[in-house]
Amino acid sequence: MSIQVQNLSKTYNNQKAVDNISFSIEKGEIVGFLGPNGAGKSTLMKILSGFITDFEGEALINDQDVRLFPIETKKNIGYLPEHNPLYTDMYVKEYLAFHASIYKIPKQRIQDIIEEVGLQTHASKKIKELSKGYRQRVGLAAALLHKPDVLILDEPTTGLDPNQLVEIRELIKRSGKQKTVLFSTHIMQEVEAVCDRVIIINKGQLVADQYLKDLQASATQVIAVEFDKNIDKELIASLPNIKTTNQINDTSWELSFNGTEDQRATIFDFAQNNGIKILSLSQKTKNLEELFRELTK
Repeated sequence: MSIQVQNLSKTYNNQKAVDNISFSIEKGEIVGFLGPNGAGKSTLMKILSGFITDFEGEALINDQDVRLFPIETKKNIGYLPEHNPLYTDMYVKEYLAFHASIYKIPKQRIQDIIEEVGLQTHASKKIKELSKGYRQRVGLAAALLHKPDVLILDEPTTGLDPNQLVEIRELIKRSGKQKTVLFSTHIMQEVEAVCDRVIIINKGQLVADQYLKDLQASATQVIAVEFDKNIDKELIASLPNIKTTNQINDTSWELSFNGTEDQRATIFDFAQNNGIKILSLSQKTKNLEELFRELTK
């Protein structure tokens, strides 16, 4: 496993920021790491990247304990923290050359990474002259420069315009083919566009660790339907697999069902059997944002 977390806990002033969390991530996986503000995401990422060493439990990178092998594990990690720390008086090339010298990387790699993250036209500018979006690219370039096995990204798309978002998404996807990527964001569309799996924590505890397709399939199915006349609630409640009934007006209902089987045919059969006409019917698919709210409310 590229990342292994076992019974991990971290306490600040008697308050548990991370509470007995366990999970593992294999090479080639891009995992979205979600949670509300204060849930413990950044704390856990700092533990994995070796910035926090005072914690309970185990954190391993490429089967090496981050506390027992701090130098070795850091060599295998590319980390972009939430507040991207940059030396803003340095030129982009100069800053990346500084990072390359730390890892003893050939100079040619600097030009390669500049092209990889789309910094060609900004490489000779000072970092303080760059927009927030391009500063994020510099941070990504530094994280990818030494070709790490594990990439930990904390809010990497903050400040990017729509075109830049698409480019960075593709960069993360490409990186995920050869690396393990743990990707924290508040933008649910980013997770849906980039990740196959999602880990959600709330109040320091793990509340979901599933592949996106499985998480979405397990969600409550919601169908909005309008009939040609008023229907008694008890009759509606007799529908198979019905979970909740919400009457919008005299003839319109919002119905939720358990299970993954499409219930629209059930409603059509119900209407036919009871001499009712359906004027409109639509199925609502819950997106990740709605599922996130359910798990963290």
